[in-house]
Amino acid sequence: MVQLPKLNQLGFFEIRLESIGGLGANLAGKMLAEAGVEGAGLGGVSFSSYGSEKKGSPVKAHIRFCDLNTPIRDTSPVERPHMVAIFQEALSKTVNVISGIYEDSTVLVNSKKSPEQLKEKLKLVGGTIAVIDATGIALEENNKVNMAMLGAMFRLCPFLDPETMKTVIRKSLEKKYPGAVAPALATFERGYQEVEIQTFKLPEGIQMPDFVRSDTPVLGYETQPIGGLVINPGNSMLKDLSISRSGMLPHFKSESCIHCAQCDNVCPDNCFVWEELPDKKGRPQMFLMGIDYQYCKGCLKCIHACPTDALSGEREEDGYGEQYRVPHLFDLVNQ
Repeated sequence: MVQLPKLNQLGFFEIRLESIGGLGANLAGKMLAEAGVEGAGLGGVSFSSYGSEKKGSPVKAHIRFCDLNTPIRDTSPVERPHMVAIFQEALSKTVNVISGIYEDSTVLVNSKKSPEQLKEKLKLVGGTIAVIDATGIALEENNKVNMAMLGAMFRLCPFLDPETMKTVIRKSLEKKYPGAVAPALATFERGYQEVEIQTFKLPEGIQMPDFVRSDTPVLGYETQPIGGLVINPGNSMLKDLSISRSGMLPHFKSESCIHCAQCDNVCPDNCFVWEELPDKKGRPQMFLMGIDYQYCKGCLKCIHACPTDALSGEREEDGYGEQYRVPHLFDLVNQ
């Protein structure tokens, strides 16, 4: 029988996937559990939790493995994971993606950064960081991020057989999407082979942060404002939608722009910034000044609408959005 490397007090090895809608974390969790149950002979369960079912919204997938003698009576979200897989690095801006990890937990991140850089960014005290450029692999292989992440997870879970996973991939795709089988297998194999792993020991005298349940309310009957006022309305002008991007970003070349506003017509989030200026004959005209990347989700609808080559879809590089952002100037909003 396969031996699980770590178990909690209920006898489970637990994995949590942190993602956004559109990257395939829900399917990845189901396939991972299926491979553990059918291939490794383990007990297993997988389920997901999310808000609005739309591309770019935060998603969590939860997987539990146990031996066949352990009853699975716990279907609550995974709060203390032995492994966390972060499908979208930018999620750490707004979500505590490493919540509840142990000092020997493994954190897998879809990123081009080094493990040392991610340790600093995630404020990780100790544990193992694994890095895979899943977005880059998926773009090169014309496939999904989830396949590369699954490959890396199988490398980090030696009790799971990658050949079983390949069988699951074929079974899941070959009937409806036969053309997607080969790219999915190639993406999975590259994720398995290219993941970089580094362990950081907990410094002497330093303890892991105390565990705090993620569903603990900030405002309760003792702490809410008088009258139950909503003190943070979440105005859309203040929101940062950068975590919703899945790896691609529109680049703007002003010298090629004819200011036709086709991009603005299809943009769902009013990302394009305009200014009224005189044209060559002195007549007032609206000119496109740039993109406010704070509101850009990377849907790339503008790329297809642009009649020139003023807009192009490019792989998002760290810091590009902040460097080239042209901010909207709202009269009544302080940013």
